[in-house]
Order: sequence, then structure tokens, then C-alpha cells
Amino acid sequence: MSANNSCTDVLVPLRNLSNAVKCIRDRVKDGESNESAGAFNLSDFWEVLNQAVKATSQEVTKFSLAFSKSPLPSEEDCAKLAESVQKHVLALSAIYYWLPKSEGITLRKLVREATGEVLDGVVQLLGILLSSPLQSLSQEQLTSTGGVWASCDQFAQLPRDNHAAVLHVMASYIGMVKDALEEMNQALAESQDPFSDVLDDDELEARGNQDTYWSENDHQLISKCLGLIKASGACLRKLSIAVQKNGKVDTAENITQLDDLADAAREISPSVDDLVLSLYPPVNCTVVDQNASKLAAILMKTLQIIRSCHVCLEGDLSWVQFLEGAVDHNLQEVKSLSEGSS
Repeated sequence: MSANNSCTDVLVPLRNLSNAVKCIRDRVKDGESNESAGAFNLSDFWEVLNQAVKATSQEVTKFSLAFSKSPLPSEEDCAKLAESVQKHVLALSAIYYWLPKSEGITLRKLVREATGEVLDGVVQLLGILLSSPLQSLSQEQLTSTGGVWASCDQFAQLPRDNHAAVLHVMASYIGMVKDALEEMNQALAESQDPFSDVLDDDELEARGNQDTYWSENDHQLISKCLGLIKASGACLRKLSIAVQKNGKVDTAENITQLDDLADAAREISPSVDDLVLSLYPPVNCTVVDQNASKLAAILMKTLQIIRSCHVCLEGDLSWVQFLEGAVDHNLQEVKSLSEGSS
């Protein structure tokens, strides 16, 4: 058999494998996990999942190496390699489905995302093999294989229960709000005109153009909005501490309450971003009022959920009440300044 024929023949199992992995990936990303009919052992789940991840990484490595040098595997050998990769990918996805919702939706989402990243990496590698000349290890193939390794390695860092999963996502939300606050403070500190670095000299001289700088009224309004953003960060930090100290996963109700807290907290950062974006000139007070009201409503809803959750002990009520007052005060100040400017 010639080299050209051999190359053409091995592409068929590659294409079939690529299509199969794409289908498996899409089902994982869109599908639901199974509900456990009996007792579910989370520790056993992680042990089996980690074994499957390790085996998948090894099979993908073996598969990639087979197409990195001459001679290429025969069509029969290629079909066997592809079958083995597909078997391990199916096993990995099947084990994800073992994880029931009752163990926590936040945890399940993190495992689903990690599984999906491995499958994305395999699809990407197969695409490279199908589109690149075989019999040589390209940098793109090497990088893609390393990407699958990295996706597999991250399983070791995943939270092991819903308590840890909620703390994990909380930390990311805290970071997002912190970044938004720092961005706004930096823009205020750098210049009266946040667009000075993109305007030419003639435009900079036209200081009367309020489309490019903040007026004194704008600064007052921004100050009150920053109060709402700071309250958002404080709410997330306090909630994270309460979850860390008091969060439990011993009952289905407690697990669900932790998921409810994570869902409520997830809404805060996008609303902070919307508010920050509306504070750049030209400032539309009506839009700022709307975004501030939306953020305040989300914060009040989150604080109300915290009140009714098992993580909120009697000693936590003081900071919940303080933040409720701070949110309401800053919102009323924003509304007063917005109405006065309109």
C-alpha cells in the first residue's frame, strides 16, 4: 500500500472518531445527570472519575503519538486506536452522568464544564490531525495534545463537594466585582477625561464636550454608585465567610440552599458591570438609575435569601441588616441625583 493510500485510509477512522466525540461532548454539555436510585457515595465517584480522566489522557497521548511519525498506523490499527479513545471518552462522560443533582447543582456544573473541556480538547486535536499533513509532529498538534493534558490535570483541583464548589464560584464573583471597582477608581484617578488617550489635541481642547468627560454632577452620581458597588463586594465577601464557616452538605435542604446562594450571587457581578459601563461619559442619568435599581434589587434579594439560609446565624444578622441599609441609602441618593440632573 502506498503512503498516499495509507494516509487516505486512516482518515476514515479519524473522521468517524471526531464525529463520535462531538456527539458525546454535545450530550454532556446539554444533558442532565442521572438521579441516584440508591445511596450515592461521593468519595467513590471521585476515585472512579479520576481514574477515567487519567486513562483518557493516556489514550489520547498514545493516539496523538501514533500520527506523529512515519510509518502511519495501518487502517486496522488506526480503527483500533480510535475505538479505544472513543471507549475511554464514553466512559468519562458516563461517569459524569453518575453525579446526581442531589449532590449539588453548583458542583455538577463544575464537573460538567471540566468534562466538556476535555472533550473540546479531543475534538480540537482530531481536527488538527484531519487538516494537517500526517507523519510529522507539528507544533499545533503538540500544543493541542498538551491542552488535553491540562484539561485532564484540572480535575485534581476541582472542589470535592457542593460546599467547596459554592466557595469556589464565590471567589470568582468576588474577583469580578473587585476588578470592576478598581477599573472605575482608576478611570476617576487618571483624568477628568477618561478618553484623553484616544482623542487628538484639537478634541482635547474642546473641554465643553460633555460626551468625553465627567461633569461635577457626574462625579457626585458616580460616588453614590460606587457605594452600591462596594456594598456588592462586601455582600459577596461576608457571604463567602458565612458559607465557609457555617455551610453544610449533610442534608438535601442544606445542599439546595447553598445552590440558591450561588445562583443569587452569580447575578451580582453582571449587574455591577452594567452599572459601571453606564457611568462612562456621556452619562445618561436615566440609564444609571435603571442599572442602579437593578443592582440594588439583586442585592436585596440576595440578602433576603441569606437571612433564610442555614449559613446565616444570629451573629450574622447584624451585617445583613447593615448592608440592607447601605444599599437602600445609596440607591436613594442615586435616584435623588438622577432626578435632579434630568
